[in-house]
Amino acid sequence: MGILSLLLWTPVFGALLLAAIPSRHFFLIRLIANSATTLTLLTCLWLISQFDTHIAGLQFSEYFPINPELGSAYALGTDGLSLPMLIMTSLLTSITLFASLTIKQSIKAYYTCLLLLEFGMLGVFSAQNWALFYFFWEITLIPLFFLINRWGGKHRHTASLNFMFYFMGGSVFMLISLLAINQYDFQQGSSLMIAMQESAKKMPLQEQILVLLGFFIGFGVCMPIFPLHGWLLSAHAQAPPPVNILLSGVVLKMGAYGLLRVAIILPEATQALQPLLILLALFGMLYGCLLAWRHRNLVTIATYTSISQMAIILTGIATLNTTGINGAILQMTAHGLTTSSLFLLIGFLGERTNIRNLSADNVMLSIMPRFTFLMILTLLAGMGLPGFINFIALLHILIGGIQEWPFLMIFFLLGMLIINAYSIRSINLLVSGQDSREPPPFGDLRTTELIAAGVLALCIVFLGILPSPWLALSTVTSNQISHILGHNAL
Repeated sequence: MGILSLLLWTPVFGALLLAAIPSRHFFLIRLIANSATTLTLLTCLWLISQFDTHIAGLQFSEYFPINPELGSAYALGTDGLSLPMLIMTSLLTSITLFASLTIKQSIKAYYTCLLLLEFGMLGVFSAQNWALFYFFWEITLIPLFFLINRWGGKHRHTASLNFMFYFMGGSVFMLISLLAINQYDFQQGSSLMIAMQESAKKMPLQEQILVLLGFFIGFGVCMPIFPLHGWLLSAHAQAPPPVNILLSGVVLKMGAYGLLRVAIILPEATQALQPLLILLALFGMLYGCLLAWRHRNLVTIATYTSISQMAIILTGIATLNTTGINGAILQMTAHGLTTSSLFLLIGFLGERTNIRNLSADNVMLSIMPRFTFLMILTLLAGMGLPGFINFIALLHILIGGIQEWPFLMIFFLLGMLIINAYSIRSINLLVSGQDSREPPPFGDLRTTELIAAGVLALCIVFLGILPSPWLALSTVTSNQISHILGHNAL
């Protein structure tokens, strides 16, 4: 068994062990689930130590044909685009399970769904065959549906159905596009990137554009891109707080990852649609920023922030140059860490209080100093201040955008100003207001909660101060992608 197979199937093995454990053994269930995710994380860390940052192509490849006539094979591999996402998936899944101690209902089923969700997400980022990729994509929908539908809020049934309808609709367009490419003498025995790219070359440009639009709809629902974002607010509002970590931190990145893979497969169509991509990106960024500014509800602010941040990632992809693509990949990591931290802290606050809106009546600094410190750090990181990983990512995207469209980047900077405005407003409301002499009815973060949130905060700061090793993972691959898309490495 290869290292990627070990990484991929460890959560499944953990889920099988849970199936044999009686439901009343809560401690053992949690121990097995956390052990499986910890082993997955350790495997990822070993993968980093063995990864050669000077190779642009696939590493740790595994290939086993399943049905050559249908073009299906068990093909795994990783490169500078997928490896950061594998690390993010394993890290955030471990934190999600660590933050799930408050789940009391159907614990066995809950942890089983989380492990299967990790299996699907790891599969999406490591699959190198189109049929296998689509299989893992669909696998992620099932546990997510049940996690929202069974352990969610008051309107969880509506939110889960809304989520499923959007994703299934997008998957139909994705499948049609995959089948359209497959009819052009799809080559077997090679990677998803190389085989589909060679097949796509035989397609007329007009057909390539239609296929890319199908992929764009499928992946755009997942990111989500305006106007395909209708499922996100209800899903975040109703999903269990720990599940929001994976929903915002990893699931949304599946769409951006898939879009980058498709850009490699259809470079001519991507160049033709480049104006559409940048217009949707800048509009989506301003749209998300303005809606976040209008609201005071913490979950709503975090949700619309995600829409604007994912639009920033789309801006980096739309540049089609090395600097912008590198920034997009780095922003996928930055957004995963900051929004996960934001939703994690909001979840901790929701477990203690009924506070959902920021107002001057809530003095979090005097009541919950640990919570306030970590929340302020997260908000500052989201603003893109120096010293945080978001700053490095935004700087790359801005430089890449200026190289392509100097004047359009004015709208990018305007969006950043709005992000900074509502972030400063939120910080001001956290540290100021009417102080009460009565003792607070709730306490600050517990030790386990502090560890979970502290790990994310440490990653945000560490990668902001020392981003070079993380950038090195994807730089060579970014050079290759920009070369394929017709832009020289800068």
